[in-house]
Amino acid sequence: MPLDDAPGNKSWDKSKLPSRHVTIGAKSAPHRAFYYAMGMTPEEIAQPFVGVATTWNEAAPCNISLARQAQVVKQGVKALAGTPREFTTITVTDGIAMGHAGMKASLVSREVIADSVELTMRGHCYDGLVGLAGCDKSLPGMMMVMCRLNVPSVFMYGGSILPGRHKGRDITVQDVFEAVGQHQAGVIDDEELTKVECAACPSAGSCGGQFTANTMACVSEAIGLALPGSAGAPAPYESRDAYAEASGRQVMRLIEMQLRPRDIVTRKALENAATVVAASGGSTNAGLHLPAIAHECGIDFDLNDVCEIFRRTPYIADLKPGGRYVAKDMFEVGGVPVLMKALLDGGFLHGDCITVTGKTIAENLADVVLPTDQDVIRPTSDPITPTGGVVGLKGNLAPEGAIVKVAGLKNQRFEGSALVFECEEDAFNAVQEQAYKDGDVIVIRNEGPRGGPGMREMLATTAAIYGQGRGEEVALITDGRFSGATRGFCVGHVGPEAAVGGPIALLKTGDKIIIDAIKGEITVDIGDEEMEARRKAWQPREPKNVAGSIWKYAQIVGSAEKGAVTHPGAKGEGVCYADQ
Repeated sequence: MPLDDAPGNKSWDKSKLPSRHVTIGAKSAPHRAFYYAMGMTPEEIAQPFVGVATTWNEAAPCNISLARQAQVVKQGVKALAGTPREFTTITVTDGIAMGHAGMKASLVSREVIADSVELTMRGHCYDGLVGLAGCDKSLPGMMMVMCRLNVPSVFMYGGSILPGRHKGRDITVQDVFEAVGQHQAGVIDDEELTKVECAACPSAGSCGGQFTANTMACVSEAIGLALPGSAGAPAPYESRDAYAEASGRQVMRLIEMQLRPRDIVTRKALENAATVVAASGGSTNAGLHLPAIAHECGIDFDLNDVCEIFRRTPYIADLKPGGRYVAKDMFEVGGVPVLMKALLDGGFLHGDCITVTGKTIAENLADVVLPTDQDVIRPTSDPITPTGGVVGLKGNLAPEGAIVKVAGLKNQRFEGSALVFECEEDAFNAVQEQAYKDGDVIVIRNEGPRGGPGMREMLATTAAIYGQGRGEEVALITDGRFSGATRGFCVGHVGPEAAVGGPIALLKTGDKIIIDAIKGEITVDIGDEEMEARRKAWQPREPKNVAGSIWKYAQIVGSAEKGAVTHPGAKGEGVCYADQ
């Protein structure tokens, strides 16, 4: 029987739990001495140890409410006879790292987050994990390490920021990035830019549109690692505390049941997650993170698998940047469970997937109803568009695939001439000077996982183009990434990347490029003989000014198609941590 809700003095059999190595028997006397030094009692030492990991820091508003939420998680763990052990790890906040060399650290931080939580859990033999995350890469990083360790785990999102208000409308940080382009184009002056930047972010929490953080928060519920509804409430709302305490309680039930992440994150669960991303017009970064999570479970599920699901899923949640609403609006009509119920009713979700509740998706959603007095989330019978807000592309320019967000795009086919840049800075400078013309396909290469290194996002460049009023007049392709806040005809994850001699490395300014999101194709009009001649003449380009952790990352990182992972995954392990 699962633990009830009453505080108790349950006696635990720790003989098969990791913490037995540091708490049981004479050999553990030195370890117990350290626990006594921290004021722990023999009863607390005899209980399961639960890591409560957060990405709390003062880098950005995404993370600043996580420490408070962690304290409530600990109360939930204690209520059901567990011993919480709190620790923190890093984040790199994309909104601040964006548009300069700091963005090289962003995707690398996903691996550091997963690795550092793994090492803390391994080194101290914790039996379960509750992970709280706020900013973009911290969400997949935390879910990856849950699957890697495979101890009973519950994920909890820290919550989104409240929308800002300016001139009678809701705004987000996306509007600030686009205001930079408007300022450069002379559309707004210094005073107006200052008003926008001061109004856009009025509280703690992650960026408010369906950007990467909110996309992966939706994934956490859809994939089954988070309690239903926990992703919805904005960060400042004290109602989040109820979910935090419930997450702490639930991890104790999972320890008793030994229901683990790899029992939950199955191929079907990953398909559910991809479906929710497509239906919400979510971030293209999900095409990178879902394969990485799958890799930790030993499941083959790459960019092409993700995009196949994107193509067959209706787009039904009218969320920014392509739509009208922010995360708070979706929360107010019922949150992720309502979105999932609409998809389940339409036959687009696997309802039999088990979740951290111990129940299936269908059981969790049994009493959820799609409200009819709102237009944030539509039924699948009346979608915004019949296919997902994010689609995959393939062709002679991207044999390993590419990805584009089409939510909000009026035209899903673009044909134009390549305007080639070797890095983001060069492209951004050209955009600032408006040294491009309508019909150009701006190509930014050498920004992939290995070549960047770090696969930078290009929001500063794309937002500047949009702010100049040219978002529908040009396209942009890159072997790097785009922010979830990017809009316009922007194709990312082009693979193979330039650093390994992919076709994007062989492009020249003036080449004719055709992007067709309806057919799912991206091609360059170059004959086979010409392409082969260029390939023979190509020389690899050494990344500049790279050392330390980013240098190490560049030596081992894999392709974007497979999730830009840095180790063999579950297929390469002997015994997972939970069973050692």
